[in-house]
Amino acid sequence: MAGLIPFNRRMALPAGYEDFCNMLDDFFSDGPGVRRNLARDTFKLDVEETPEAFTIQAELSGVKKEEIELELHDGVLTISVKKEESAEEEKKNYIHRERRVTSMARNIHLGEARPDGIKARLEDGILTISIEKERKENRAIPINIE
Repeated sequence: MAGLIPFNRRMALPAGYEDFCNMLDDFFSDGPGVRRNLARDTFKLDVEETPEAFTIQAELSGVKKEEIELELHDGVLTISVKKEESAEEEKKNYIHRERRVTSMARNIHLGEARPDGIKARLEDGILTISIEKERKENRAIPINIE
């Protein structure tokens, strides 16, 4: 299998097939090291901007609201997720334990975001965040040329 060329390096990819092609690359990869994994990739975001506000939607299926942290600092919204899972199984002569900690974060620059009045709601695996924009006066000053 060493002679195989990774699929996504042979041809131009149609939009939306990158994750699938990366998975194929990892499957046929001979070398050790960190491999891409769709489960470890970050979450998807949609950002909508209107003249009055920003609306951000993040796909966070399987995540509880206690595992999400939101922060707005200097016009940058940070969405962080830290999920801890553990399973323990006891049989006759062994104990099987598994633990997994997953963390991911996304930063979105929203320069005109107003820090107060931010609303967030998690419903059916979709986190929806509404942020109003600061109303700035037009401070354009005409400049005379000498």
